[in-house]
Amino acid sequence: MRAVVQNDKNRAYGVTWLRGGIAVLAVAAIASGCAQFGGPPVRPAPGQEHPLQAPPARALDSYATKLHALYTARAAAARHWDLAKVPLAAPPPPAEKPRIRARRGFEVDDQEELDLPPVFTTVPTKQKVVFLTIDDGAEKDPAFLRMMSDLKIPYTAFLSNFLVKDDYAYFRRMQSEGVTLNNHTLTHPYLPGLSYREQKHEICGMQAIMRKQFGKRPTVFRPPYGDYNQDTLRAAKSCGIKYAPIWDEEVYVDHWEYREDDRDLHPGDIVLTHFRGRDEWNGTMVDDMRRFLDRVTADGYAVARLEDYL
Repeated sequence: MRAVVQNDKNRAYGVTWLRGGIAVLAVAAIASGCAQFGGPPVRPAPGQEHPLQAPPARALDSYATKLHALYTARAAAARHWDLAKVPLAAPPPPAEKPRIRARRGFEVDDQEELDLPPVFTTVPTKQKVVFLTIDDGAEKDPAFLRMMSDLKIPYTAFLSNFLVKDDYAYFRRMQSEGVTLNNHTLTHPYLPGLSYREQKHEICGMQAIMRKQFGKRPTVFRPPYGDYNQDTLRAAKSCGIKYAPIWDEEVYVDHWEYREDDRDLHPGDIVLTHFRGRDEWNGTMVDDMRRFLDRVTADGYAVARLEDYL
């Protein structure tokens, strides 16, 4: 197992994180106490005779200690899972969510007129974040669940019923960790080769399974293979789907594949991988995640939760 490299960039990030949190509290403390100095006393309004007081210094110490403990725990998890660096923490979700539109060239006929779910590969944001999405559900590796829980890495799962029905409990454990479970059809067919009625059965039938097994019908759907037509999006909309993200990069246990010619990550990119193991790959899902996390961290990206931006 190789040691985690705590380089200057990671140390600087951790220090900035701590100082930023303390600064927020300090500003609040100063604001609450500023009327005591440099000006005439201010009479409190009726009902506000007990103005806010600056928090004691021990409150700031406690907050800093908590932030430091969170970073320390993530660093320990990174060492345990043999990562090259400590993954960067995602920024807070945007206060105003970006407007999601279909990627140019990925629209279908009457896309806007019918208000169909947009197909997109990147979320519009300037933050250095990417979104991890994992498809189908064939491999059910308990070590993968432990790794992602230890590291507190968010991800989104797109499930196909024929692959998950033998162990719904595995995905309920995943859901209990805050992972959003989304629709990837009943049987993972090539949807454009089916009629509208057949496509609706595949998508809306999976919506019913998701509600029964996981408590809710998702609003996010990924067409198998990233292939779709107008009937696909019409069928998806009919049973509550609002978004149809696909991907900009795909990571495997031994390589990456790219949609763009620059073969690089970009702010807001959606990254795809699959629930796969040694039966199909030369490695495990833990190996796959190690490759993914080492790459995005080295490039200065954090992994954010897709649903926080939708």
